[in-house]
Amino acid sequence: MAASEVLTQAAQKTAEVTSYTVDAVVDVQHPQEGAGKVQGRMVYQSKPQLAADLTLDTVDMGGRGVPGGVRAVLQGDTVYVKVQALNEMLGATKPWIKVPLAETGDAGEARRYLDQIQQFDLGNMTKLVTASQDVKAVGTESVNGEDTTHYSGTFPVDVAVQQLPADEQAQARQGLAELQNVKFDIWVASDGLPRKLALSGSKEGATLDATLLFKGFNEPVSIEAPPADQVGELQQPTTN
Repeated sequence: MAASEVLTQAAQKTAEVTSYTVDAVVDVQHPQEGAGKVQGRMVYQSKPQLAADLTLDTVDMGGRGVPGGVRAVLQGDTVYVKVQALNEMLGATKPWIKVPLAETGDAGEARRYLDQIQQFDLGNMTKLVTASQDVKAVGTESVNGEDTTHYSGTFPVDVAVQQLPADEQAQARQGLAELQNVKFDIWVASDGLPRKLALSGSKEGATLDATLLFKGFNEPVSIEAPPADQVGELQQPTTN
């Protein structure tokens, strides 16, 4: 198959995946805000209900780190967030905060961690690269012990973002820092599913480099909500 057909098929196949694990590292550089890094792992399932368990060991933006990292568990229409700094800001007494998805628009910090889940999403990331007009096979390589074919190319951000669901396009543009063109490398195994994806781009002094490793396709996963006695309701920060 032509390289572009491989990517189209990969996007179709990822839509059928019901569970997976992704390890990701994202490095950004901004002329005003400085360097930033996000590193972590997400376990995802779409059945019997949508659920994700995100652990961010490193969250550092412009030299401002998040002590203790971040945990976010998505269960159906609710996200549970565990962030020490967020708890202190909201005056929470329990380690976890429960945020109904319908309210995340009013909960800026909680929404930010939910957006991280979208940036680690296998389906969305694979859809982005299908916008490429210049992808080509560049060789075969082993990824985590599996044989893969390595493809490389670029995609225009404005066209690529249009491949995503309408309600996720704005966040994707923001996540890609409105870069004009993004270079990508994707490693696809014989089953047509990606095992690794690397993205890099720059614009006016801002740069983004991301590497995602995928595994555990359609394997059983256990994503549990935190114990009820450790969960508090979302409280808006008090003002004096």
